[in-house]
Amino acid sequence: MTGPADDLRVVAFPTHVPTTGAFLTHLVDAYADSVLAHAPNGTLTYAEADDRSRSLAKGLVARGVGKGTRVGLLAPNGLEWIIGWLATTRIGAICVPVNTYLKPRELDRLLLHADVDTLLSVDSHLANDYVERLELAIPGLADRSGTPRRRPSHPYLREIWMWGDVHRPWAGSIDDLVAAGEDIDDEIVDAIEAQVSPADAMVIVYSSGSTSDPKGAVHTHGSVIRHAHNLWQFRDIRPGDAIYSPMPLFWVGGLTFTLLGAMHAGATAIFEDRFEPATTLELLERTRCTHILGWPHMVKALTDHPDFAGRDLSSIRAVGQRTVGAGFTIADLEHVPASLGMTETLGPHTLEMEGALLPPDKIGSFGRAVPGVEHRIIDPETAVDCERGVPGELLVRGYSLMQGLNKTEREATFTRDGWYRTGDSAYLDDDNNLFYRGRLGDTIKAAGVNVSPREVEIALEAHDEVTMAFVVGVTRGDGETQVAAVVILTPGQHIDPTDLLGRVRSEVANYMVPRHLMVVEDRNDLPWLESGKLDRRATHQLLQERFGDAR
Repeated sequence: MTGPADDLRVVAFPTHVPTTGAFLTHLVDAYADSVLAHAPNGTLTYAEADDRSRSLAKGLVARGVGKGTRVGLLAPNGLEWIIGWLATTRIGAICVPVNTYLKPRELDRLLLHADVDTLLSVDSHLANDYVERLELAIPGLADRSGTPRRRPSHPYLREIWMWGDVHRPWAGSIDDLVAAGEDIDDEIVDAIEAQVSPADAMVIVYSSGSTSDPKGAVHTHGSVIRHAHNLWQFRDIRPGDAIYSPMPLFWVGGLTFTLLGAMHAGATAIFEDRFEPATTLELLERTRCTHILGWPHMVKALTDHPDFAGRDLSSIRAVGQRTVGAGFTIADLEHVPASLGMTETLGPHTLEMEGALLPPDKIGSFGRAVPGVEHRIIDPETAVDCERGVPGELLVRGYSLMQGLNKTEREATFTRDGWYRTGDSAYLDDDNNLFYRGRLGDTIKAAGVNVSPREVEIALEAHDEVTMAFVVGVTRGDGETQVAAVVILTPGQHIDPTDLLGRVRSEVANYMVPRHLMVVEDRNDLPWLESGKLDRRATHQLLQERFGDAR
């Protein structure tokens, strides 16, 4: 690696007690009047975040919420989300961030699985009507009036409080909730906060469910605040900086890498209602953004947009972990080590210093383990450790690892010595660089040979005409599995599928070259999760129906 990463290969944690209340006290002392968040509905300083979350916390206490109470938070990136999360966790209640894109059936499952007691929710966001959605998700809710609101379908759910103009007997307003806490003394809140420890659960974060049913990872105050602090030290984020990211706060990337990373630095987190290249570019210019965090295809959508060249983006210093100038292009992000993370590890468990570049023999690497996190590669069938350079199943262990999966016994989650089997295929080289090969279950057995989908995707995405590739195995009527791919073209580009496959054939082994290729010019022709991620399960089914034996 190039760059000063080696001097940070130690665990360095904040000196203040890592709980929400203590963290807020530290932040207000240091950055009281600085802007914590910039959102479509206004801005929020660090002092205001403390004051407004304290008022809401008093209301929660007045309504019987205490340590360990499960409080759902259904809100988009913005001021309401931050205030709700701070209010809930500063008094020791457990915040359950709710995916704003969940449909009624999925919302029903999450509220039940997480044993949500109290729900804080916005009334709507964009085209999503959460009042109607909750009535569809919770049987009989529309017929209920007054409290308690417990139902056999959701026996723990007591109360629902909403931001916005809501006229339903089953929903109270957030303003009324705040008013309910006016008789709670500050000394009571202080005393409650003093009893919250780093070992107490702070959040239950549910995975996206794009490749499997969602799972709820339980993370503590100590792990959340410490991990965000540890990751922040690998980035050049300073007081007064402005960080833009479309990553939702209800997932760990948005929470730890964006919001908490900004908070540790005394910086500003920039949010918008939705990612759209033209409006996002205007936002980046207007807010004097210094850092962009996002998925590669989103960054490419910005740089490919006709407005990109005409915007003043001279304030931007970094895109992801790459130091850039104002006229950056997607090519500037080549040979930068990406980070690998998951819900269970609170986001990145590999990371290199911002600005570090990959030497030729490390290209394709995801870097080394975050300090305090360990990696191990085993044979998935025998559980015997693999030699360096030999792919196997990736195991992780360390301080940022979840305490467990909600409603799953610890013995079924971790090995006896505390390792978590990720289900990822990877290998380590002699310098502890991690090379990711995809999900173990995604490996394609084509013509008797194992094919890593991610390796084929990288080969396809290396061509300028391709913005993004997705590779799977499709099963034919005779039972044969063949490699199939879909590629999304860069705006304004066209390509001959035969020509593209011919170029790929000169770069990878023949058995890895897709037998079937679907070319898409408009990304909207594919199924997407509203978070901006490709719906991989639905896309796999699409390719199976098109090229395989429909099932």
